[in-house]
Amino acid sequence: MSYESSLIPIVRKYNRFYTKVLGLLDKHLLASDFSLSEARVLYEIGNTERCTAKLLIEQLRIDAGYLSRMLKHFEKLGLTYRVQSAEDARSSFLFLSPAGKETLAKMDALSNEQIRKMIIELPEQSQRNIARSMSIIERELSNNNERNISIRTELKPGDIGLLIHMHGWIYARECGYNHVFEAYVCKTFYDMLLTYSAEKDRFWIAEVDGEIVGSIAMISHSDEKAQLRWFMLHPEFRGMGLGKKLLQESLHYCRERGFRSVFLETTEDQKTAISMYTRAGFRKVAEQENNDWGVHHIEQTYELHLQEASLQPADSAVEVN
Repeated sequence: MSYESSLIPIVRKYNRFYTKVLGLLDKHLLASDFSLSEARVLYEIGNTERCTAKLLIEQLRIDAGYLSRMLKHFEKLGLTYRVQSAEDARSSFLFLSPAGKETLAKMDALSNEQIRKMIIELPEQSQRNIARSMSIIERELSNNNERNISIRTELKPGDIGLLIHMHGWIYARECGYNHVFEAYVCKTFYDMLLTYSAEKDRFWIAEVDGEIVGSIAMISHSDEKAQLRWFMLHPEFRGMGLGKKLLQESLHYCRERGFRSVFLETTEDQKTAISMYTRAGFRKVAEQENNDWGVHHIEQTYELHLQEASLQPADSAVEVN
């Protein structure tokens, strides 16, 4: 049996389950005299620019005759109105009236409360899993390659463990580093956490659907000097400008804080990253051999004098130890 064939019963089982969920939502909306389909149409009209009946048919895959009857019903209730297109006399744009907007707001609140009741008893992690899984299903089945990437500077419990994990598997796969390297990464984070202060140290954590996909940090060594550390991106999120954005924000922060210089430590095999650093103005100031991580490599130290550098980083992806 092929892998695709093995997925079929799983998808069908999920469809049967979620049909029941939709049935509950539909039943709840019927209490307000609107079906789920009617609620979706009102939502699209209220949230889509230049909304037309043709667009609704395409987006919602709804029968044209059913939609026509629905729109006439809405107009009779005073919920919607039409404005003829100046470009095409055969087409009209659909809008919600004030009464329609009020009705949609009430239905939104009703749906929000229904969903809240469905998940309120679940642990927070389960709620996160549901949201993340739904986002993944929507993205994969719609062939939507856009990722909703967010960057936060607050360091949360569990972040460090996840960053250590990313270091371990990425460097094992891409560089052949062994468990000794992972132990080294653990120690660097341990030493930092003993003195970490949000007032003088800063992390930038990139997330997609609640999962960490990248990071960078600036750790203060004095009032004038900071170290750039733990700059890393998940392989799937390289080459899309995220590395450039993280580096820009971190160096901008250093300038605002009044640091005069920034240094970093990396290895000679990180050629793409090194190219990015040199473009940003970093210059190599030291190097030494190291055989501790299962492969021979050369550790290198780079330094940037902020008052002299212009910020022109390349779009890249890697990591700094």
